[in-house]
This record gives sequence, C-alpha cells and structure tokens, in this order.
Amino acid sequence: MVKAFFDTEFTGLHKDTTLISIGVMYETGHMFYAELTDYDKSQVDQWLQENVINSLTLGDMEENTYKFGGDMKVKYVRGTKDFVAKELNFWHEYLFHDEQLEMWSDCLSYDWVLYNDLYGHAFSIPENIYYIPFDICTMFQLKGVDPDISREAFADGFISTEGTGIDPNAVNKHNALWDAIVIKACYDKLNVMEVAE
Repeated sequence: MVKAFFDTEFTGLHKDTTLISIGVMYETGHMFYAELTDYDKSQVDQWLQENVINSLTLGDMEENTYKFGGDMKVKYVRGTKDFVAKELNFWHEYLFHDEQLEMWSDCLSYDWVLYNDLYGHAFSIPENIYYIPFDICTMFQLKGVDPDISREAFADGFISTEGTGIDPNAVNKHNALWDAIVIKACYDKLNVMEVAE
C-alpha cells in the first residue's frame, strides 16, 4: 500500500462548499496539484480571496490542460472538477497500477468529502483508493503533541522539496500542494516518535 498525503482548499466550512484546489504528495516523492475552474465563486469571501485564491499558481494554464514539472515527478492540472478527477485517476493508474493508495490528510473532515465528491460519491472512487482515510490530527493526539501546533514549525527539518522543481520560498500555507508536502513531513516526524503514555 502506498501512502498519499493530500490537502484541499475550498470555498468555506459549510455543507455546500466547493473544491478550489487539491494537492497530493506521495511517499514515492511524486506529486499531483490541481486548480479547479468551476468552483462556486459566489462563495469566495475576503479571507478566501487573500489566503487561498491569491495562493493559486496555475492561472497561466488553459482550462482543462495539464503539464509536468520536476523531472516528471509533478503533474499540474487546471480545469473543471470532472477533468481534474479524470487526470488524478490517470496519474494514480500511471504511477501505481494495481497498488492501493492509503489516503492521509490533516483535519480530513472536508478534505475526504471533497475527494469523494470529485468522483460523484464515495462508491465511485477508484478501486485502488483505500476507502478508510487517516489523519495526522489523531496521530498528533496519540503521540502527545498538541493537534493545534503549527504544522510548518513542527515539521521543520523534515520538509523536503528536493528534485521536485518546487521553490519552498515561493509557496505558502493554503496552497494545497505545499500543505500536502507539510502533512507528509509531519507524518514522517510523528512516525519516528514514541506514543505518549
């Protein structure tokens, strides 16, 4: 089973939220990053504009296109929800064939619902996606670390973008790919810590 660490950005903490972007960092070092063009723009408030929309990086790409970066380790996609779902599935098939993916996120309540919604609903996700997701918030709690800790501060020394073509100085929190990289770094550090007693 291959671990995939993912993050989503979306139009608000409510049941009608829509997906803005998704980033996935695989334990193999491969990555996937997509920005959606059909999210509900009427739901974007000032905070979302300043912190999420302004952190999008693929505005120069045509709609429903993709490109590769970082010596083919990163797939960038810009388009509609259906196009992003199709390209994400192609990427998984290309990289992992019949291997199952174990999905990890941070506070995954919205992330997992939106991931499933990419494919219509939970019963439509690709067969190679393990249907039970995991989150690092619970792992923080079990390891005796405050789950509200700054992820970047905690993961300092474990974050690596080497060979990916990603400049860590050019991205920030609320960019879904950067957050996915940080989630993996947190997992890596938590994984070598002892369980709290």
